[in-house]
Amino acid sequence: MAKKPKVLPSLEWLAPRLRLTRALSLASFFGLVALLTLNNLLFADLHGARVGVILAIELVPLALLLPGMLLGNARAHAWTCFVVNLYFIKGVLAAFDPARALFGWLEVAISLALFVSALLYVRWRFQYERRLAGEGSN
Repeated sequence: MAKKPKVLPSLEWLAPRLRLTRALSLASFFGLVALLTLNNLLFADLHGARVGVILAIELVPLALLLPGMLLGNARAHAWTCFVVNLYFIKGVLAAFDPARALFGWLEVAISLALFVSALLYVRWRFQYERRLAGEGSN
């Protein structure tokens, strides 16, 4: 028995979803950068560590993804889904420390929003490109 080919959504259906998920991805991305920066500059007890070093360690993975995110590159969004898991784990660990609970839950929420929006962007972007290439136009 032959498999039925999956039907791709129309371009009209995909276009607004691409714009929305890209905007949400960028907002979450910069929100995460802002949260990490503000927390380390204003609130974190670094036990004598240099703020610049801690910020560099936390922000370098995001800085590597920044050009692709700004350009709307689907692969950069896919890699963001992998990298943001580190921040999610860090947020969960911080959420269980009463002194850092607010920061932890904010980091969890923002990283989860980034993961979901970037994942949906990748999915719909590849479907959009397949539709533009003429696939699924029966």
